[in-house]
Amino acid sequence: MSIFRIVNRQRVPRLSVAIVPIAVLLLIIAVIGVAVGAARISDYTVYSLLAAALVAADIGFSRGYISRRSLAVGFRRGVMKILPILPVLVCLGAISTTWVLSGVVPTMLDYGMRIIAPQWFLPAACVVCAMVSVVTGSSWTTIATIGIVFMGMGSVMGYSAAATAGAIISGAYFGDKVSPLSDTTVLASSTCGVDIMDHIKYMMITTIPAMAITLGVFAVMSLCHDTAAAATDSEVLSMIHAHFNVSAWTMVIPGVAILLLALRISTLTVLIVSALMGAVGIAVFQPQMGYGVVDILAAMWSGSESATGCATFDAITTTGGVLGMWTVLELVTATSLLGWMLISTGMLRVVGNAIVSGIRRRTSLVAVTIGTGSTMNAVTCDQYLSLIITGNIFAGAYRRHRLRSRLLSRSCEDGVSVTSVLIPWNTCGMTQSAVLGVATLSYLPYCVFNYVTPLVSILIARIGFRTHKRM
Repeated sequence: MSIFRIVNRQRVPRLSVAIVPIAVLLLIIAVIGVAVGAARISDYTVYSLLAAALVAADIGFSRGYISRRSLAVGFRRGVMKILPILPVLVCLGAISTTWVLSGVVPTMLDYGMRIIAPQWFLPAACVVCAMVSVVTGSSWTTIATIGIVFMGMGSVMGYSAAATAGAIISGAYFGDKVSPLSDTTVLASSTCGVDIMDHIKYMMITTIPAMAITLGVFAVMSLCHDTAAAATDSEVLSMIHAHFNVSAWTMVIPGVAILLLALRISTLTVLIVSALMGAVGIAVFQPQMGYGVVDILAAMWSGSESATGCATFDAITTTGGVLGMWTVLELVTATSLLGWMLISTGMLRVVGNAIVSGIRRRTSLVAVTIGTGSTMNAVTCDQYLSLIITGNIFAGAYRRHRLRSRLLSRSCEDGVSVTSVLIPWNTCGMTQSAVLGVATLSYLPYCVFNYVTPLVSILIARIGFRTHKRM
């Protein structure tokens, strides 16, 4: 029977059939890992997702699991939720360049490195990385730039590479988790149908206690550590001042963005304004660069490249622009297609029902949501796919328990976003390990925020604090 034949009467697939596309996805990932190595799995993730989507579509159309109505519903839920993310990703790519070239990120780095005392290095590194990550909306960018700086500083101060990496990752993922500029934050809120600012405010209930515990642990570690030999990365500071006009006035740009968000202006509007202000800031704050309008637009599109010979400074000032987000755009698109097919065929509903069938209490539901998200991180090797699959699996269960969607979106982030970096074969774990030069299992014990957050989330659900049911 042709794959393109659409039947009118939809049948419900058995669990053994419903898990086939997911099994195919995992099998392809495993084969790729054996054939080309685990480090290159992310290069083929898009093709793996498309293959799994094709298998789901073939099974659905040939066996009558798809009707015209279910196809429309699946498209609306699996694809339409993703479409608002695409312009957001484009804006994020532009901001990543304009905020560097305008001096926003260099100024924050300069100030951050100058105010750090050796005896408070770990909590300070965590806080500064959190600040930068909130502003940039990217844990990866933060770790790949200021994270490298802190790794050098930690080494000079006598801290182990694993402890320093743990502080950097904890701060970077805190900022990424609560930033309205973060693609994972936008994805989690849109997948669960929650306003992004409501999603962020609700996450603060678990995120702030987890961060407080994290900073307490790092403070004790720093105070108990001998930091007599302290130094700063003077080469990077010199390079920053040689190439940028470091000024507190550049903080007007993120300040306006924060003000607009406080006024509840739409996220996309804030991102557009932020990118444009960053572009204007290049001409206003960094006139020595000699960038004209065409140069600024070109940089926003293709990014900027620095080749001064100072590896750390070059990493900070080299950006990808809009084109740098192309891989993420491909991944989000492929993931949405797989989600569309799994929803349309009813396969996701069948798998979800099997997972949540025995759950009777709120705490158990939140715990299983977090556990499923973490497991998806391990089996799919990708946090984007994990967020979408987990959100769709548990959406019906939260409705049946009359729990608000914001509890689902928070649980998804608490189970997926922060744990992805703890898995050696996940794209996040592989990337951060390579960037920081520390094995994933070595820095894992020091990523306090990343494993405390899920525990705090389950505890808050058990207490029942602000987990009001739907009316």
